[in-house]
Formats: sequence, C-alpha cells, structure tokens
Amino acid sequence: MLKPTISLIIPCYNQAIFLEECLSSVLHQTFTDWECILINDGSTDNTEEICKNWVEKDTRFSYIFKENSGVSASRNLGLQKATGDFIQFLDADDKIDFRNFEKKMAFSAENQIILSEFNILTNKQYFPGYNRLKKEYLDWETLFLGWETRFTIPIHTALISRKLLKDFQFDTTLFCFEDYLMWLHITAKKPVCEFIDEPLVSYRKESNLQSASSDLTNLVTERIKVLPLIKAEFGEEKHDKLVYHLLFLQSVENLKIKKEYQKIYNEKLISKYLKLKRWYYKVTEKTKNT
Repeated sequence: MLKPTISLIIPCYNQAIFLEECLSSVLHQTFTDWECILINDGSTDNTEEICKNWVEKDTRFSYIFKENSGVSASRNLGLQKATGDFIQFLDADDKIDFRNFEKKMAFSAENQIILSEFNILTNKQYFPGYNRLKKEYLDWETLFLGWETRFTIPIHTALISRKLLKDFQFDTTLFCFEDYLMWLHITAKKPVCEFIDEPLVSYRKESNLQSASSDLTNLVTERIKVLPLIKAEFGEEKHDKLVYHLLFLQSVENLKIKKEYQKIYNEKLISKYLKLKRWYYKVTEKTKNT
C-alpha cells in the first residue's frame, strides 16, 4: 500500500457528540490522498462505536484504543503510526474546511509548514479567531516571548512536514503548553513557511465547555512547569530570559516563579542582569515595530 501524503491524528476522549461532524469534515476533503488515525483515549461514551463505523465506511480511517493517558500521549502514538509526508493534528470536537488540504498542498512543494487562519465555532455559529494569525508568528524568538501574552497558534491550523516532528514527542506531564513546546521545537529548525489568510479550520468553544488553558491557576502552574523543559532543550540562557520575561509581565507576586527567579539571579553578577534587561527592551522594541 502506498503511503499517503497527509496523516491526520485525531485524539478522542468523550467527545462523541461532535465526532461525526469532525470526521465528516475530513471525509469531504477535495484533496483525497490522506490517512486518518483515530486514537480513543479510554472514552466512556460511544466514541468507539463511531470510530469503528467510520473505519468500515472508508479504509483511509484507522482506529486505536488505549487506556486514558491524555492528549499528548495520544498525539505521540499517532506520530508513531503516521506514514504521510505531512501531519495534520485535529481534535475530535473541531472541524476543517473541505478545501483545507487542497489549498495547503498547493504550497507544499516549497514549504514545511503551511498555516491558515481559523475561526471559533460556538453553538453552531462561526466567529473570528480569538487572535489573528501572521506568518511572522512562526519565528522562534517571536513565539518564545509572545506565546499567550500576544497570541497562540492553535495546533490544528497548520499542515506540518513530518520531518520536522521526527525527533519530537509531546510532554505527557503538561496540562497545557504542550503545543507551545512543539512550536518552539519545529521553528528552531528555521523551516520554510507559508500563511493562508483564510479560516480553513474551526476551533470549537462551546459555552458549557471549559478549556484546559482557560483556568488562570492552571496556566500559571503549567507555565512554571515549562521552564525546566525550556532549559533542557534550549539551554540556560533561553531559560533565564523566559523567567525574566514572565516576571516582568505578570508574576513577581507568584511565590513559585519568584523562587525560580531568585535561584537564577541571586548568585549571578549584576552585569548579567543588565545584559538581560537590554536584551528584553531590544526585543520588545522590535515587537512594537512589527
């Protein structure tokens, strides 16, 4: 069997109410050379029944059941099974425009990431995304400091070359920000990117559903947990800069981050502090002018 051009990875956990709509949006793609890997993360609703029905309906769909271990573990399993040249992540309650793959594949020969605009789907109505996307957001330095404070990039807005993700795994200990680390990892490779200023994906945000990233306490906690991961992959200097940035922006009163701050700076020369300060003002000034 020939390998497909695109591999979709769809983690499913108790979202059967939306799953049919999601998979229908995949089935009706005008670009047809794809595989769709459905990963049931231990759902207790009728997700399994729906998935198996779609596998019988179209052989491009495949189904895996695993014990509940979170969306990151599901995406990692999907990456292990994927055989396509490009990866499309999609959540089971979201959907993609029927022209998504066709429009993005038009740029695939020269680009490793093809990003599109997105919209919000709430109570069967469509609204503009919570932030406008730009091609410049795929710059590593812009992502590094701008994430959550200026923008985020929903993971399902991009078609990503599988080669960029070859040595990447989502961290299964994170409650959120796991996609932030993915974006940092792949943009550090300086990929060639294209941006389509048209909403080709829909991110569902129902009024009665709470996103993992919507709770402020969880956001602060998870951001702290990201710090040692940044240090491990990108080094102490980048780690220190992010801590300084977070402190400056929001959390000098937060004891956990304050402790991290003190651990870094108490035993360092004031000259390094001033160097970081100059770097910060240089970056923020550059950001203002973009």
